[in-house]
Amino acid sequence: MKAIILTAGVGSRIRPLTDNTPKCLLEVAGQPILKRMIDNLKSSGITQFIVITGYMAETVKTYIADNYPALEVTYIHNDRYEETNTGYSLFLTRDAVGDDSFIKLDGDVVFEPAVIEKLVKDSHENCLTIDRNIQLDKEEVKAQIGEGGEVLKVGKTLDARMAHGESIGIEKVGKDTGKVFYEILERDIVEKQKWQEYYDDSYTTLVAEGHPFYAVDISGLKWVEIDTHEDYDRANDMFEA
Repeated sequence: MKAIILTAGVGSRIRPLTDNTPKCLLEVAGQPILKRMIDNLKSSGITQFIVITGYMAETVKTYIADNYPALEVTYIHNDRYEETNTGYSLFLTRDAVGDDSFIKLDGDVVFEPAVIEKLVKDSHENCLTIDRNIQLDKEEVKAQIGEGGEVLKVGKTLDARMAHGESIGIEKVGKDTGKVFYEILERDIVEKQKWQEYYDDSYTTLVAEGHPFYAVDISGLKWVEIDTHEDYDRANDMFEA
């Protein structure tokens, strides 16, 4: 299993903190987000990494080379990072993933090791990490969950009244489903040049086309997706504890 980490974004909503530092290298409670992420993945047995770069790409690569010189990592540069979003970036990883399963992580999520541990140990091939104990509004990637834990729909535009939690930006995708997933990204985002689209809606398409996903409930575990200054302050408070 490989880990895909998306780090291409500019992080404009948290400027000026990202004027000279990519968001994934901002320090939370004394540790860069990316360091905490790589360490958590390694502790769960993940040894192969794919890192999507964009904004300040060389800074990201230099940090990894300096701090993880033996890490098995493939870099893929999104040279359209200023005009594209996560769906396009994720599509670029298709050849690097090949026939393997993968865990995909947004590069701005700070989380404790137990989040990855639960995801890796879950018996289902296709999973989304879901926090059920959260106030949902238009910014959250919302998930509708069936009685058996199966994911029915997921996306930012999902009606919060139909949702049962937030998808936190960390997923596990089996190798067979992965091949179809990349076909959907190509069809719905790349070919139509809908480059500003997120990848989240593609999971709903996968489910509708017969590729089930299941919720891994991480409610009560520590995590924060850092989009704003308020998120950054909350993450520092949470992980200092």
